Amino acid sequence: MSDSLPQPLVDLAQAKGVSTDYWDWQGRHTHIPETALRKVLTALGEDVSSVAAVAASLHEARVAGWRRTLPPTVVARAAGNRRVLVHVVHGSGVRVRVRLEGGGERDLVQVEHNVSAVEVDGVLVGEAAFEVPADLPLGYHQLAVDVEGELTPSLAESRSGTLVVVPDRLDLPAALAGEPATGLMTQLYQVRSERSWGIGDLGVLRELASWAAERHGHDFVLVNPLHAAEPVAPIEPSPYLPTSRRFVNPMYIDVESLPGAEGLSAEARARIAGLGGEAAPLNRSEVLERDASWTLKRQALQAAFAELAPQQAGELDAWVEAEGEGLVRFATWCVLAETHGPLWDTEWPVELRDPRSSAVAAVQQDRADEIAFVCWLQWVAQQQLATVQDAAREAGMRVGVIHDLAVGIHPEGADSWALGSALARGVTVGAPPDQFNQRGQDWSQPPWRPDRLADLGYRPYREMIQSVLRDAGGVRVDHIIGLFRLWWIPEGHAPTDGAYVRYDHEAMIGILALEAHRAGALVVGEDLGVVEPWVREHLTERGILGTSVVWFEWGDDGRPLPPEAYRRLCLATVTTHDLPPTAGYLGLRHVDLRDELGLLTRPVEEEREAERAVVGIVEDTLVAAGLLAADARGDIPAVAAALHDWLAATPSLLKGVALTDLVGDVRTINQPGTDEEYANWRLPLAGPDEQTLLLEDVAGL
Repeated sequence: MSDSLPQPLVDLAQAKGVSTDYWDWQGRHTHIPETALRKVLTALGEDVSSVAAVAASLHEARVAGWRRTLPPTVVARAAGNRRVLVHVVHGSGVRVRVRLEGGGERDLVQVEHNVSAVEVDGVLVGEAAFEVPADLPLGYHQLAVDVEGELTPSLAESRSGTLVVVPDRLDLPAALAGEPATGLMTQLYQVRSERSWGIGDLGVLRELASWAAERHGHDFVLVNPLHAAEPVAPIEPSPYLPTSRRFVNPMYIDVESLPGAEGLSAEARARIAGLGGEAAPLNRSEVLERDASWTLKRQALQAAFAELAPQQAGELDAWVEAEGEGLVRFATWCVLAETHGPLWDTEWPVELRDPRSSAVAAVQQDRADEIAFVCWLQWVAQQQLATVQDAAREAGMRVGVIHDLAVGIHPEGADSWALGSALARGVTVGAPPDQFNQRGQDWSQPPWRPDRLADLGYRPYREMIQSVLRDAGGVRVDHIIGLFRLWWIPEGHAPTDGAYVRYDHEAMIGILALEAHRAGALVVGEDLGVVEPWVREHLTERGILGTSVVWFEWGDDGRPLPPEAYRRLCLATVTTHDLPPTAGYLGLRHVDLRDELGLLTRPVEEEREAERAVVGIVEDTLVAAGLLAADARGDIPAVAAALHDWLAATPSLLKGVALTDLVGDVRTINQPGTDEEYANWRLPLAGPDEQTLLLEDVAGL
């Protein structure tokens, strides 16, 4: 029993994949508070309001699978060795068929499976097993059963399911079969140009990728998540707290490269040019002005839409139809947000809070033109993303653009509204305390419900993955550990009072690998922080690259891990967006900032001394390796250059160089564990003197 928790509650938690204890970053065995555990179980749909309720919930958890003829979703690796368990009234004959995604049908072969029947609701239910053959094609198939004999109501309602056949291992793109690849990492919105509208856009990304390839021989450019933000002010600055992960932020549209722009009238061109002139001063602002930028860009895009959409109707309509209900719901949410604000769960009229309601259907009919505009924006963004990837490859990049997939979404955003019960309510995602965030983190994002994902055949998850991998060379999955387990924090509780909830990682990783295989893309998992050792082994087995940051890679001897000891299957970097750029880190800017914001749990001088000691060990190691002159200790540019030479010596398949390091920026772009206390995600690219830089300034480097 876990620290005096009631045993039935512990058993229920175990049945639902919820932890009751864990080991913290300092090696202490920590127990989950009972109140927090009950709230997490409630978010999973369990009634834990009384002793009797817990007992009933535990019973239901144990017999739930026996109430279904077929499981809602079965994920099987291509090599086979996976069985489909089928439940029927004891003694009934059963046949299982697979309707293949590409057409056709196959029967599954029943195999020996000696399991005692179980009484469910007074009926004896038996369990049969059918083998998934190794020669089934990859993809999303449908299971169906034919039963000889009677069926209980619950068994009758569950005679179909989803079978997903996924790769055993994700093969690397053929272009990476040779030498490791070096690439650029950047927060795109930071990089403005003389032609942008106050925010770095897809035109900037196209030019940046070509420059990185042609000038530096880079093979990829890794960008921040380009997910959709709110369509109205105030726009959330964090790219890791989007309103939707399936759709793109239209703020990144390059107004000067609209598809079909040659068809614009002189009047429309003049209107757009005038708005661009108003936006030009935003390119020199010391803090990014997203709201002002989007206000002007939106007006320009509306002017273009009015003339171009009718000309593009055929192609656009076909694309909208292919995107399906998800796109229409997203566009509807955007239109409603413009009227009622983006906080649908607290500020919208009650009748509009359900996307399936008749009131929402009426809005979709009455405001069809506005919804069409939002759909057009998404179409334009996808067209430009494809152009960027093509330009990157044509410039010589072997991979091209690697997109970033955020770990979650805004709790009152478009996905939260559209996805309904696929998300857990009353809890948020975060992280327990660690070395760099000693009070823990609450990211305020609703997590997927593991059970509902299975019920839905993982459709919301796989559509999200498909979207982010479209026209991409790869994807970085932020906090990929979240595909194995997530730290759920009950609303009203501190981040320290959470619990880990486990996911079906075979399904989550398998579907990710399937979609990457179909896209011909690679996958990088951000596997930093507290990670169970077997998780990294599983990712390696499945062909998913890990992440190694020099500052976090230390050997058992208490010294930096030597380059030759780095993992091959990983993206190795000197820094990350949750740390200052290397020049700032060497100058202990992170200590000063965390002290200023009250994030330290020990005296600042003690923290500073500890960090100085770490930097000193690194400098000594670089000197011993012949990468740094002995008298260059403390010379920040020299040490930063030596660290990148250290990085270059690793066998890691991908080596990422931050654009902020190339220009000598010192300022932290994001301080985890803060919100408005610091200008997170709002600082433009700058040099060592903290003066802003434009793309044109970078191009000379």
